[in-house]
Amino acid sequence: MSDTTFGSSTTSARVGTGWLLAYGLLSIAVGITAFLWPVSATLTATLLAGSFLIATGAIAVVASFGLRGHHFSAYTLLSGILSLAIGAWIIVEPASGAVSLTLLIAIWLTVRGVIEIAIGTRFRRFGISLILLGILNIVLAVWIIWGIPFTALTLPGYVLGISFLFSGITATLQAIGTRGR
Repeated sequence: MSDTTFGSSTTSARVGTGWLLAYGLLSIAVGITAFLWPVSATLTATLLAGSFLIATGAIAVVASFGLRGHHFSAYTLLSGILSLAIGAWIIVEPASGAVSLTLLIAIWLTVRGVIEIAIGTRFRRFGISLILLGILNIVLAVWIIWGIPFTALTLPGYVLGISFLFSGITATLQAIGTRGR
């Protein structure tokens, strides 16, 4: 099948490559910003996590009233109350929330690193960049856990900055490398 058989496959690939390039460049900008202001990045991420917990908790509580009599109503109500309480605690005590967020980032980086290594081993082209990114993310996760609780206010910002920066570089290189195909 050639690129001109249906006409849209080449156009779709170009659009996808453009979005990949935009994602890469935005990730680089976010990474640099987070790395330059790590405390702000950490507190922003912590406050966003708290806000999301409050929003989803409120929705769950409201939904539980519509589920009265259903076997999920008690679970939905308790889950919503728990989310509201933890979200409020994070908003009121963002430094304590940052320690929890630090642990979650370490878990996220570890899982992401394992996935990137697994996917990287399947591809010849750009596989090495994914493998290296996976290794970097796992090393960053270990670094985070080692620094708790003393560096909880800065380390998540640095780690997010480094991860976004290298993710952005990887995506940008992939977009540039596939653009001519």
